[in-house]
Amino acid sequence: MCDVLQISRSTYYYEAKERRSEDNVTGAIIEIFKQNRNAYGTRKIKVELNKLGFTVSRRRIGRIMNEQGLVSSYTLVQFKPQKTPCNESVLANELKREFRQDEAKKVIVSDLTYVKVKNKWHYLCIFVDLFNREIIGFSTGPHKDANLVARAFASIQGDLRDIQLFHTDRGSEFKNQLIDDTLSTFNIGRSLSMKGCPYDNAVAEATFKIIKTEFVRQMKFDSLGHLTLEFSDYVNWFNRLRIHGTLGYVSPMEFKEISLKKVV
Repeated sequence: MCDVLQISRSTYYYEAKERRSEDNVTGAIIEIFKQNRNAYGTRKIKVELNKLGFTVSRRRIGRIMNEQGLVSSYTLVQFKPQKTPCNESVLANELKREFRQDEAKKVIVSDLTYVKVKNKWHYLCIFVDLFNREIIGFSTGPHKDANLVARAFASIQGDLRDIQLFHTDRGSEFKNQLIDDTLSTFNIGRSLSMKGCPYDNAVAEATFKIIKTEFVRQMKFDSLGHLTLEFSDYVNWFNRLRIHGTLGYVSPMEFKEISLKKVV
C-alpha cells in the first residue's frame, strides 16, 4: 500500500506509533491533573510526565489539555482580600527578604486570610518554613485575633526554641501581649514587613495565593469543622506530594529529605 500511495514506510509507521503514544500521554495528563486537585498547569505536568518516562513539550501538553477540557484553577480571576489595620510598631524588617534559608525551622513566616463558611467569614492562619516552604502549623477560627495566631503556634510540632525568627506583615492580630509572651518564652526573634510593602512577606503571600486557588475556590464549607478537616487534608498533600517550582519541582518533604542526605 505504501508503494501504491507513493509514501515511505517510515512515514506510515511514524504516524501509527505517534497515535498510540498520544493515547498514553493523554491518559497520563488527565490522571496527573485530577490527582493534583486540578491545580497543575503545563509546566508541572511536564515534570510529572518526565517521571513517568514521557518526553512531551509544554505546547503539546497544552493542546491535549484544551482538547480534554482541563482548565487549571489558576486561570480563574483572583480574589483581593480586604485591608486590615496597620501595626505601627517600631520593629524593623530583620528578614530583609532573605527568603532562602539553609536550616529547617530557622525562619518562619505567617499570614492570615478570609474563607467563606456558610456565607460567613472565617479565618485561616498559616506558618510557613522558609527552608522548604512547608506549612508547619495552621489554625482556623471565626475570629481574626491573637488566639487564632496562638493556636497556629501550638500546632507546630517539635521544639519552638528551634525557631530563630518570626516574620509577618503589620496586621494588628500579630501585635498583642499573647504573641509577645509566646515569642519571649521560646526566645524567638521578631521581624515585621515595612508598612504597605507586601513584597517583604512574599512567601506567605504567595502561599496564600496557592491556597486560595487550589483549595478555597474549589470547595464549599458547611462548618468550621468541615473547613478544618479539609484544610488538614490539603496541607498533607501540599507538604508531601505537591511539587514546587522554587524547590526544583519536588515536594517540601522530599526537599527536606534530599537536604538531610547531602548533610550526612
